Amino acid sequence: MKSGVEWVGYYYDGRDDQGKRKEIPLGTDLDVAKAEWAKLDCKPIPQKNTLLGKVFDRYEAEIIPGKKLRTQKDNLLSLTQLRKAFNDAPINAVTPQVIAQYRDKRTGKVRANREISLLSHIYNIAREWGITDKENPASGVRKNKETPRDFYADSTIWNAVYGAAVPELKDAMDLAYLTGQRPADVLSMRATDVTESFLQVSQGKTSKKLRIRLDAGEIINGLGELVEKLLAQRKARAVRNPYLIVTEDGRHVTAPMLRLRFDDARNTAIAKALEEEDAQLASNIRRFQFRDIRPKAASEIDDIGHASRLLGHNDKRITETVYRRVGEIVKPTR
Repeated sequence: MKSGVEWVGYYYDGRDDQGKRKEIPLGTDLDVAKAEWAKLDCKPIPQKNTLLGKVFDRYEAEIIPGKKLRTQKDNLLSLTQLRKAFNDAPINAVTPQVIAQYRDKRTGKVRANREISLLSHIYNIAREWGITDKENPASGVRKNKETPRDFYADSTIWNAVYGAAVPELKDAMDLAYLTGQRPADVLSMRATDVTESFLQVSQGKTSKKLRIRLDAGEIINGLGELVEKLLAQRKARAVRNPYLIVTEDGRHVTAPMLRLRFDDARNTAIAKALEEEDAQLASNIRRFQFRDIRPKAASEIDDIGHASRLLGHNDKRITETVYRRVGEIVKPTR
């Protein structure tokens, strides 16, 4: 078109009652146009075989925006990889064997699992949309074996990093350990979440709601003491934002800020361990990530039921297999 916009339309080259040539519009959708052509030509309707790229586009526009922000980011990352392999593939041409080949060629084995799971969901949605009536080719395709992270930050590793941390990082580490919550949920905790004798938590990933006690009867617990300290800090610093974890000048600590502060503290702790010629400790500290605080909390609670409820799990097996990173306490034979 004159504006530079490309427009695609389909027409049937037919004849009118007098035998004169007549173009009959079939619309702008190729599959619909083929069906209309088949009716006019008295032939079987061709099977729809839309390219997966178009399905990806629609899924990205209609389905992904309705998911949690973290899931959206992960889906878009997976979709970028899927487009490289399947964008120009007809939706009905993909077989389980093709998906298995994709799995085997991907160097990121865990990422490949996420991508196949997303592809499976895309096929299920495409079936709902009526784009295909074929069986989901990703259903039943074997995933790569995943080994849960098993790093445990013991007191030596914890103290090394904690001792090098700036005040706001220490506050975040304490709050993460005492609540057992994910880093994003820790940073999003607000002063208004403290009501009566509870710290209210709404987990961003699962929308699970928790009320964590700040006392045991009339005796304030460790979390209660920390919350009182954070609230007092807010008042002393005249903080205007609503968050509990703030810098000394009153700014909200964001995820990138937390990452930088944690990396700095960890690097300082590593350097100190190397100065003391403790290469093993330096190696262990290097493996420590802020996300390991949640499983540390789960590992140091004796009651698995209590640990599971604090982490917001509906199934204790998740807590046991993924988050408990110390061995079970048992008695010897004698």
